[in-house]
Amino acid sequence: MKLDNEVSRKEFLKLTGLATVLGVGGSTFFGLYAQENQGLEKNNAMHDQKTKVRYGLVVDTHKCKEGCTDCITACHSKHNVPDHKNKKDEIKWIWKEPAKHLFASRDYSVQNDFSSAKPFLTLCNHCKNPPCVRVCPTQATWKRKDDGIVMMDYHRCIGCRFCMAACPYGSRSFNWVDPRKDLKKPDPDFPTRTIGVVEKCNFCEEIVGEGKLPHCVKNCKEGALTFGNLNDPDSEVRQILVDRPSMTRKPELGTGPSVFYLV
Repeated sequence: MKLDNEVSRKEFLKLTGLATVLGVGGSTFFGLYAQENQGLEKNNAMHDQKTKVRYGLVVDTHKCKEGCTDCITACHSKHNVPDHKNKKDEIKWIWKEPAKHLFASRDYSVQNDFSSAKPFLTLCNHCKNPPCVRVCPTQATWKRKDDGIVMMDYHRCIGCRFCMAACPYGSRSFNWVDPRKDLKKPDPDFPTRTIGVVEKCNFCEEIVGEGKLPHCVKNCKEGALTFGNLNDPDSEVRQILVDRPSMTRKPELGTGPSVFYLV
């Protein structure tokens, strides 16, 4: 049965085409979005009253220091993400890209709150309406009903990469080579993967259920990352999003990202 506000595959493809157009000439749309962003996020992406818990991450773009990779190092070491030393085989759960790549439709000539070249942190957005889940033929990726985390089952993954094609954020990586060969000190507390499967950020689901913070948040010395329950009006993430203007990536697609950027 189709959920309320869920975007069908046909509708998603139409919106993807629209996003391509917006990437070239969508600064007017993005400017309007930025002006009314708080109200839009409260109504569309922040709340999901179907569950008591919906985890989300807030990235403070003003506190995130250029050149700092503490959160990336912590995430990748704890989750056995290999470093193959080449772009072609790269596996990434959390990384940085220039703002112009993450927010392509933003008009940087008019709004100068941050440079188009400034690197921003990015990861799986754990969407409210994840297109990757709808296209997976084996249910190797799914959205957890109790907290909204978009998961991966490495044993079910057949390497078709449909989820990678459907994800509009480039948040998934494919293991073209054996990831285990480039792991110097594997962490025994998290499983390693095999060649031919897709992987991505899992919001540290293995520890957040115990009340612990994700590794990226815990290891951010600048205090640029805040994690919590978007459905709890008293949570720190909700309070921050109510008090300060924020934006999400590609809001026009209707995916409802759970990662917010303070501007």
